[in-house]
Amino acid sequence: MKYVDEFRSPQFLQAQLDKIAEFPFNARFMEVCGTHTMAISKAGLRPLLAPKVELVSGPGCPVCVTSAADIGLALALAEIPDAILATFGDMMRVPGPAGTLSQAAARGAAVKIVYSPLDALEIAVSNPNKQVAFLGVGFETTAPAVAAVVLMAEERGIDNFHLLSLHKLVPPALKALVEMEEFNIDGFILPGHVSAVLGSNAYTFLPEDYGIPCVIAGFEAVDILQAICELMVMRRDGAGLSVEYSRVVRAEGNPKALDIMHRVFEPADADWRGLGVIPGSGLRLREEFTARDAASLVAKIIQPADDRGCRCGEILCGKIRPAECPLFAGSCTPDNPFGPCMVSTEGTCASYYLYDYTDNNGVVNNGVEPQHQQVDNGVEPQHQQGCD
Repeated sequence: MKYVDEFRSPQFLQAQLDKIAEFPFNARFMEVCGTHTMAISKAGLRPLLAPKVELVSGPGCPVCVTSAADIGLALALAEIPDAILATFGDMMRVPGPAGTLSQAAARGAAVKIVYSPLDALEIAVSNPNKQVAFLGVGFETTAPAVAAVVLMAEERGIDNFHLLSLHKLVPPALKALVEMEEFNIDGFILPGHVSAVLGSNAYTFLPEDYGIPCVIAGFEAVDILQAICELMVMRRDGAGLSVEYSRVVRAEGNPKALDIMHRVFEPADADWRGLGVIPGSGLRLREEFTARDAASLVAKIIQPADDRGCRCGEILCGKIRPAECPLFAGSCTPDNPFGPCMVSTEGTCASYYLYDYTDNNGVVNNGVEPQHQQVDNGVEPQHQQGCD
């Protein structure tokens, strides 16, 4: 592919929409990636596919699935005297038991926004008399980079660098989803970024054990529609696992990234917003790195408060759409988020509010991203494969 434009071609998009419309049945698919949710909304695909295909959003936003209890732990860290909490910016406004990290910073807590875990390590170097805790949030995509920084801290002897690992693993969450009562989807659009690290082999249990079709998709409109075409074929002919995003994703994933991740972390039970505690779905520091566990710095954890009507958990499980939450677009907006799904740029509520929401005047936000001449890696788009 030389340019992104091939993956946004109106001719290719219309051809795929026509093929999807030819199937003599309707289907309900779930995208399990916040970037996919935003891409679908920005391209205006939901109304174009309806009623033939219904797309629902799953727990694909790492900020959104972080539990209230874990936000309370981060807030407790921020309040420790002579400590610095380093975090990515999208965690600053997530509501917790005692407000947000942004509000904690306004009260005088030392909360620093960083762009990478390496920035947090440098803060520790520059402040040797303070304990620096990095808030590690994300799926398999971000965990290897965080693990690499932990190893770097070990090598350089930077003893005041700590990590609060709130990392989550995608496959156990998918297993928990499909085993939920009344869970009703016909296939998964699987995440591209996570799968670039994890590899496609990690998902074989879904078609083999549960009979659920799965396609790993890229992030352009043609990628997503091609994935839907393949899912429709599988729904007709039998479940399988396909990699539409083959220009990036391999069956074995990224062995080097996985090796670094497994050297530092081991699986642990984790609390997911909406899904509860899922066995083996999180990552904790291995025993040899427990001295760097930031949770050990906290004497008292701020306990979660009542959610006050936020239905983000149900949205993350695909049980309801954002507009079915009584707070959506009223007391909960991107400028004044009431729940985490409205905070992150990958949040389901935020994407629906910006692109799929009909306001009181009947105006529908359904924006299409402008086309750009961006260079990629020389692989031609896969639109010619078809879906029959």
